Amino acid sequence: MNGGIGVKLNISCCMFGNFFQKIDKFFFLIIVLASVLRFSNLTYAPPSLNWDEVSHGYNAYSILMTGKDEWGVAFPSIFRAYGDYKLPVYIYGTAVSEKIFGLSDFAVRLPSALAGIGTVIFTYFLVLELFRKKYIANLSAFLVAVEPWSLFLSRGAFEANLALFFIVSGVYFFLKAVSSFQYTKYYILSTVLFGLSVWTYNSARVFVPILLIVLILMYFSELKSLFRKNKKLLIINFSILVIFFVPMFIQLLQPAGQARYGKVSIINEGTIAAINQARGSSKLPGIINKLANNKVTYFTEHFAINWASHYSGNFLFFEGGSDYQFSIPSRGIIYFIDIIPLIIGLLSLVFKRSKSGNLLLAWFLLSPIPSALTNEAPQVLRAIVMLPIPMIITALGMDKIAGWLKQRFSISGTVATVFYVIIIFGFLENYLTTYFTEYRTNYSWSWQYGYEQVVDYAKSHYSDYDKIIITKKYGEPHEFFLFFMSWNPAKYQNDPNKITFFQSDWYWVDRFDKFYFVNDWQIPRSGTDFIQESKNTVHCPPFAVHCLLITSPGNYPAGWKKLDTVNFLDGSTAFEIYAN
Repeated sequence: MNGGIGVKLNISCCMFGNFFQKIDKFFFLIIVLASVLRFSNLTYAPPSLNWDEVSHGYNAYSILMTGKDEWGVAFPSIFRAYGDYKLPVYIYGTAVSEKIFGLSDFAVRLPSALAGIGTVIFTYFLVLELFRKKYIANLSAFLVAVEPWSLFLSRGAFEANLALFFIVSGVYFFLKAVSSFQYTKYYILSTVLFGLSVWTYNSARVFVPILLIVLILMYFSELKSLFRKNKKLLIINFSILVIFFVPMFIQLLQPAGQARYGKVSIINEGTIAAINQARGSSKLPGIINKLANNKVTYFTEHFAINWASHYSGNFLFFEGGSDYQFSIPSRGIIYFIDIIPLIIGLLSLVFKRSKSGNLLLAWFLLSPIPSALTNEAPQVLRAIVMLPIPMIITALGMDKIAGWLKQRFSISGTVATVFYVIIIFGFLENYLTTYFTEYRTNYSWSWQYGYEQVVDYAKSHYSDYDKIIITKKYGEPHEFFLFFMSWNPAKYQNDPNKITFFQSDWYWVDRFDKFYFVNDWQIPRSGTDFIQESKNTVHCPPFAVHCLLITSPGNYPAGWKKLDTVNFLDGSTAFEIYAN
């Protein structure tokens, strides 16, 4: 028996030895680089968990402990959260992470960091499948590893980043399946990955069905031949599509499925006013005026402008996005050294048409659609489904440049590539310095820094006070208290003191246990009562009831004693803590 085990071990070692021998050494180093960039000081920068991240974390913890979300719904297919309704895959993935690492910052961000590394890996395999050139595959993977767009979004708990991994790997396995009958079972894996993506992030719900149509049309003859020879595979694959996509479309017809888009849609409450204003200022005759100024023309015009804005140099190379949680302000999301190779790569795809090139072009042109449908375009996070195409096109452009330099000036492609990589590392060093210093310090407020510190204070003084009152100025404070105090989900779900209500398409929590959450303007400068929106009054009569107040700077009742201050990382005051 021992001899048999020894033989098996030798065979396994040989198999793994052969596998590692086949791994491209440069690719291995790229994976190491991508991992270091995504895991180094992961809980240090971004500077704190924001309200979406703690919502992911606590709902995952609640599922792990009770099988229900924070609202008491058993294993939901969409999480109510604050009323923004989050898709489930990232949260369930976080539950697995928390099972291993506990309720922590690291556990919440781990799925996104792993997805970022996975996207780097599958970019390599995708490009290798498309062009059969390791040089382009390695350079594409390297750029995905180091470019700000993919790097930044891999370090926060972004569902979009996990959805991107599913999409890129899904496309790879699809192409692998249609390339040879030897890999037909990969088609099932591809469909599962696409299915997971549409239950991870809303942009995927728009983009993936479009991408699937493109793939089917482009590879129709291969698919027809594949399913003709394997009808069982067709049945299985069709069943998987039904399981993932039919419930998705049903959910999209329901209020919960439309909630997020309703808040950011091009057509919103201000649309009618804008149309009426356009009609009023127009000099066109009546019927022509109505034909020129209506919802259809308004939507079409703004959609086209939004779509085009994703290709602007300002957005891609110089200013980036306007949301400070998705990119460093006034910094491009792609290094501007890539402008020329990106343009050359794009031109090469346009003028030297191939099926692989057409797929990249279609992906590049269609991917901004989800973001363009909103009133906040161009938007770094919603446009993430464009990745890794700009990096692949840039690598193609560099391949053309290296070939031209060799032909024209006898400069080897290796020398040109090394020189380019050194420049990229210079950009990376500058970016990381800014990210870990200036950005972390100057924009800690955008990550709602300070909540963990005030929760720690409240936790250490929990037994000293009858009531703990917290301002809502910086977001939904109840979620931070639930997360950082590792509050028992079953206790929270069944708390008789909990006060919640629905207003303005949002679910508000005004109280649980001895914690009271009030708007900043509801904190009186005199007197002892705090009036909340739910008409619940917090009484803090002097000496009779001991109250702790966590408030914004200078916003406290007369006569209360200041105990402590919590600052943002730039030194400005975030919270002040008082007692009556």
